Amino acid sequence: MVAMTVQPRTSRLLGRQHFPRPGTRAFSLVELMIAVLIISLLFLMAVPAYQRIQRKARATTIANDFRVFGAAYQAYAHEKGAWPPEAAAGVIPTGITSQDIQTDKWQNSTPIGGHFDWEYNQVHPGGTSPGGKWHAAIAITSTSDAPLILDADLMEEIDEALDDGDLTTGNFRKGFGDCPIYILEP
Repeated sequence: MVAMTVQPRTSRLLGRQHFPRPGTRAFSLVELMIAVLIISLLFLMAVPAYQRIQRKARATTIANDFRVFGAAYQAYAHEKGAWPPEAAAGVIPTGITSQDIQTDKWQNSTPIGGHFDWEYNQVHPGGTSPGGKWHAAIAITSTSDAPLILDADLMEEIDEALDDGDLTTGNFRKGFGDCPIYILEP
């Protein structure tokens, strides 16, 4: 008997030349889906931590700005014998110069929105100040171009960094419309 070899037909192999052979290893669809699920879960766990870090950075920035501006206004009052006159939100009071404070930080919106506002002999009903009156204070006030975003947790973090951690006592409180206010002289 003569053995015949049969040549494979090329038409049967046309569509299969690039598929892996049964002995080679490749990722299955289930394995890819599990990898995507694990990455998604890691991302979901990272988002709250990232938000906490952002809130802490905002609180630290605001607290530092209040301290720096407060020190500048107190130095002005010590040198001149009086506080600067009242000014609108985002406007630097008369007598304060760019050598005293960073004017761009005062005039631009804050990390929580709104603008810094010098408050001199103002009465603000509501808030957490009894009577709502103080002699000298720095507030962050909502403006048309920079609305103030109020966050209770952020306010408490700012209060812990600046003061006693209680928004109803101390120098950092909620002012009119719950805006943050740092009281320099009650």
